[in-house]
Amino acid sequence: MALEDFTKALKDTDEIDITVTGRSSGRKTSRPVWFVRDGATLYLLPVKGSASEWYKNVLKNQAITLAAKGAKATAKATPITDAAQVHDVVEKFRAKHGVGEVKKYYSKFDVAVAVPLT
Repeated sequence: MALEDFTKALKDTDEIDITVTGRSSGRKTSRPVWFVRDGATLYLLPVKGSASEWYKNVLKNQAITLAAKGAKATAKATPITDAAQVHDVVEKFRAKHGVGEVKKYYSKFDVAVAVPLT
């Protein structure tokens, strides 16, 4: 039920909160991120690419909690490092959020993250 509620909440927002586990501290940390949904997959794009702290944490522990409009779900985040696949995710972000907005906030496009919504 949690995943179903979360999936419904995605329709009314452009931003979600993700919670990851610190790779050294083991503490849970949360932050807001933009996303793109494509079918049963949620794509995330770290603002500073592979230098983003939350991305480095996902490399160590792929468990992630997603929250939107009060609905939460847990899932497994899968890093994407293939240049062609990352490019596809970047283009999805540009289409959804606008070329100028992506250029304004994102500085490195070397990785992305896929989160299955199943």
